[in-house]
Amino acid sequence: MATTPIFEKTTFREVMAEILQRITEGPWGPGTLLPGEVELAEEFRCSRTTMNRALREVSELGFLDRKRKAGTRVRMAPIRQARFEMPIVRAEVEKTGASYRYALVSREILAAPEWLRARMNLSVGSEVVHLVCLHSANGEAFQLEDRWINGAALPQALQQDFAAIGPNEWLVATVPFSEVEISFLASAADAITVTHLDHKLGEPVFCVERATWWQNAAITLVTLSHRRGYRMTTRY
Repeated sequence: MATTPIFEKTTFREVMAEILQRITEGPWGPGTLLPGEVELAEEFRCSRTTMNRALREVSELGFLDRKRKAGTRVRMAPIRQARFEMPIVRAEVEKTGASYRYALVSREILAAPEWLRARMNLSVGSEVVHLVCLHSANGEAFQLEDRWINGAALPQALQQDFAAIGPNEWLVATVPFSEVEISFLASAADAITVTHLDHKLGEPVFCVERATWWQNAAITLVTLSHRRGYRMTTRY
């Protein structure tokens, strides 16, 4: 009786190469539902973290469709995707030659409000860190950051004061992410936006809303409001 071959892939690049081969040469044809991460990690004899990264990379190449709770499926046809890097505000400002400055406007720990529980799939009573931060370029307001961090998924955030380092840099250095959802929208300037970005009340403000997850656990939800004249450019 034939036996199933056992793979010993230790790096995410090796795992990624094998996954791509299975998709392009078989047996994983278009529409195939892949086994779960745990099962694949056992077969490849690698860690679940390695498998997750490999699947994410192949997904970003356009070969896989990954959905929380629905699993990972081979796309019917590969798609070309624009890749969006997780930006660090300090680097974005300094790249223009400007001097960067960070300021913590407010920090509080509280039970997640109902709208946030629904948005991040949190349980009643979940503790979250709510931060409002201002990023400046050459002494002028550049970006207003309104961020919520899930204390259950990242308990060390409850102890971090964020006085010296902003949550943007701290999160990038502290925790990986397996899924990101990004929305671009125009929002009416509220009182805090008027105060820090010098917009008129009700004036349209360009905002980026970003939510991140790690292994199905919500990590953070942030709204980034930008000053007039801000331009975002992506290439693919």
